[in-house]
Amino acid sequence: MAVPDHSIDPRIIESARKEFLEKGFEKASLKSICEGAGVTTGALYKRYKGKEDLFSATVRQTVEELYSVASQRGDRELSLMSDEELIKAWDMDHSDMMWWFRYLYDRHDDFYLLLACSEGTRYSRFAHDWVALLTKTTSAFLEEAKRRGLCRKDVNPDELHILLSAFWTTIYEPFIHHFTWEQIEEHCHIVCRLFNWHQALGFRTTEPGQESSLSP
Repeated sequence: MAVPDHSIDPRIIESARKEFLEKGFEKASLKSICEGAGVTTGALYKRYKGKEDLFSATVRQTVEELYSVASQRGDRELSLMSDEELIKAWDMDHSDMMWWFRYLYDRHDDFYLLLACSEGTRYSRFAHDWVALLTKTTSAFLEEAKRRGLCRKDVNPDELHILLSAFWTTIYEPFIHHFTWEQIEEHCHIVCRLFNWHQALGFRTTEPGQESSLSP
């Protein structure tokens, strides 16, 4: 049996990424992608079912990496966390925020494709679905804090989803508007000052009767 030739696959993906970035999914042309990769349409269809399958292949690694990070960050045994650790989990830590921005900036093109070029694909609701996933993982931290009486008890999952949507919009927009890394660094400082999850969710400090200022 002949060994499948995968040597042209990177050229196809590179050409597809360029075409999707320039025109978005719906206006992108498979013919132009094939010409850019120097392959025939027949060669492309041997590897991909069509344009949406090719788009999915282009962003697949980034999507898998993002979901893996979300899973790792949410995978903690909450019952073993101290009250202090649980409260601190909502800190707007600048170094942690910079880690997120750097992580996404290193995947800039694919992240932009997911946010701004995916209409017509199964990723057209990526921004919403990503927040929905994080709401699910974050809710567990909030419910544990409620159970221990560390914060307000009246914040429900729908309201948390709205708050996280607003938070992540401040992360999405610099990529949609093609900020430079220097602009993103400055923007990160503003985001950290803007969101105060401790105050918004009514977390208490170690001093009874006082409220603190934390974030997710």
